[in-house]
Amino acid sequence: MIDVLAARTTHLVFAALWAGSVCFVAAVVLPLARDGAFNTTHPLEVISGKLTTVSRVSSLVLLLSGGHLAGSLYTTETLFGTTNGHLVLSMVALWLALTALVEIGAKRFEAGLTGKKIREPARDALPVFRAAAVAAIGLLVVAGLLSTNVSTFF
Repeated sequence: MIDVLAARTTHLVFAALWAGSVCFVAAVVLPLARDGAFNTTHPLEVISGKLTTVSRVSSLVLLLSGGHLAGSLYTTETLFGTTNGHLVLSMVALWLALTALVEIGAKRFEAGLTGKKIREPARDALPVFRAAAVAAIGLLVVAGLLSTNVSTFF
């Protein structure tokens, strides 16, 4: 059971780090860049690179820890036939969406920054990062539902 505790803790810490990073970029960094608060691309290139690293590491850690949890706590029948199982499957879908959206948004943003532009790449990447932030918040909501064992309420 100590492995499940460690996997849950690791899973939630990396999920919170990833979700927080994506939400910060979507809510603060890109709107500031779009509005002209930066006069050089360098800090934005660094932020984008760090976000990509956090996203990739978190995505991998969540895949490994979530896979361990699913394998330890669910059978095929409970995964596809219970409320909590459906929440786990929803979490997988949101994980895939968040991973893809961050990669797409970062590439879109970085491609524009290489042209030494700031406002236009931020404006182009902002909708993708807003969608990623919604997926990140959705992941945290699903994690909360799973942690409360919501299936006992129905």
